Amino acid sequence: MWKKIRIFILLIILAVVLIQSLQDQADLNWKNSFYVAVYPVNVENNPQVEQYIQQLTTADFAESAEFINSEAKRYGLPLYRPINIVLGKPISHLPPAPPVNGGIFEVMLWSLKLRYFAWQHEQDFSVHPKIQLYLLYFDPKQHRSLSHSTALQKGRVGRVNLFGDASYSQQNLVVLSHELLHTLGATDKYDFVNNMPAFPDGYGNPQQQPLFPQAKAELMGGRIVISESKAVIPKNLAQTVIGEKTAREIGWVK
Repeated sequence: MWKKIRIFILLIILAVVLIQSLQDQADLNWKNSFYVAVYPVNVENNPQVEQYIQQLTTADFAESAEFINSEAKRYGLPLYRPINIVLGKPISHLPPAPPVNGGIFEVMLWSLKLRYFAWQHEQDFSVHPKIQLYLLYFDPKQHRSLSHSTALQKGRVGRVNLFGDASYSQQNLVVLSHELLHTLGATDKYDFVNNMPAFPDGYGNPQQQPLFPQAKAELMGGRIVISESKAVIPKNLAQTVIGEKTAREIGWVK
């Protein structure tokens, strides 16, 4: 009896995942705009970070939306504003962290937990957001670097590690925009061992002659390539572009 119940529950979960996957794919026809909700999280209850979070407004994230919308226009997407970002209320609970060196089962379980967390912490907006990003803010005085952020296309949800200080706001938008594109199906285009962008898809302009130094970073490549062995993090979104392969992955190029 219990075996039949477990199988039935599993079938329901699989059906829900399948339906959501089909809907997610249909969304990439870009007939409608995506609304993105961002939720600040003071990870360590730091008072300086809390002060920074309390001063945030939706306008602080407008540059990310404007950059993506401008790139969409460059690829000929007819939609007026493909991306709209709205600021939610701060979240006091931490979204579940991805497993360290986890297997397929552990990753799948974490994915379900993160999506359940997003469902639990939904907030009311005038338009229901299809993408939810939890912005985990850290004190740069306590952390010289941050671990990699993670975002899922399934469920369109992510946890983004950022510095809770105004001097890092421009770099924060680069990281946020990178993770946002992950929720739309964009893949990383760099070597996970040394963080060097992969040629040609991770380069801002792979046709450039001479090839080095590159003027801009491909957003999913993550860095501006200076030479065969050196690359630097872009300071702002003006130093990035969305490459053709990424545009194809997110449905801008057929």
